[in-house]
Amino acid sequence: MLASEIKSPVSEAASTDQSMAWKRFVAPVEPFLDAVSKRLMQQVREFDPSIEAYAEYALEGQGKQLRPLLVALAAGATGKSGDDHVTMAVIVEMVHLATLVHDDVMDEAEIRRGRRTLAANWGNEIAVLAGDCLFAHALKLAASFPTPDVCRAVSSATNTVCTGEILQTRQRSNFRLSLTEYFKIIEMKTGELFALSCEMGAYLGDASPSLRASLRHFGMALGTAYQMYDDCVDIFGTETVAGKSLGTDLAQGKLTLPVLLLRERTNSLEQAELQKLVTNWQPRSLAQLNALLTQHHILKESLGIINRHLDEARRIAGGLSAGREALLQLTNFLARQTEEICS
Repeated sequence: MLASEIKSPVSEAASTDQSMAWKRFVAPVEPFLDAVSKRLMQQVREFDPSIEAYAEYALEGQGKQLRPLLVALAAGATGKSGDDHVTMAVIVEMVHLATLVHDDVMDEAEIRRGRRTLAANWGNEIAVLAGDCLFAHALKLAASFPTPDVCRAVSSATNTVCTGEILQTRQRSNFRLSLTEYFKIIEMKTGELFALSCEMGAYLGDASPSLRASLRHFGMALGTAYQMYDDCVDIFGTETVAGKSLGTDLAQGKLTLPVLLLRERTNSLEQAELQKLVTNWQPRSLAQLNALLTQHHILKESLGIINRHLDEARRIAGGLSAGREALLQLTNFLARQTEEICS
């Protein structure tokens, strides 16, 4: 998912190189990811025939399966991987895809990953209910495990993700949103599923509580870094390679890391100008915003914060006795994507 889901602002040649590097990295776990994709599409038959088309369309919208990949890598850190891990990866991916269906409704998005959204095809009412069905089916799969621990963990994580989305929605166009509140939101809405993937991959591999906690911490650090990266691409990227219009977060009233840092670094007059820009956002405002961001060196500061989270992920991975190299490679891949923003 990283190579295609992250909207890289680099040249097309560099993007191709990154895509090839990603394919080489995931090659050892390709059979696992293929099994997840196959199992995920098999779930379509579990829905009422009258809504199979909606379920199939939503489940076909996978990226590069980063969360299933994390389940596999966490299992590798325990030395045990089996069919339960495939089921777990399907559950997490289904929860993720359900959130995307709902996100597209809230953002009034018509395109995701190069195709029309479910909402654009069938309307918001169908999309909301289809997303609900995906959530419910994921919990049904979680309940199929012989222990209630899996269903409890998935339910808790799903609750956290949805709560994070509610908090972000409530904070739209709030120019006084604090950095602390921003970090809480992205940890809940993005970091949580990364953390769940790592934690449950370890749990199903019979890992010790301490190893499970370490891998959960790794997933949270990586997921938080990923979301900040994506927030930076939305402002500092280029539309050609990003594959979408820039400034879409601001168009939805979402204040992200670069804007929040800029607010902290500007004087009262500049803050007034910034507030006017973000509360009355127009696509043409991006050039004016970028001038302020450049003047106050916000890109460099933003990347520094992302790299601190990646360093934390590296620290955790480096302390593992097994599976260390794969987790470090994944972290370094995102680090290289981050570095390319400055190119």
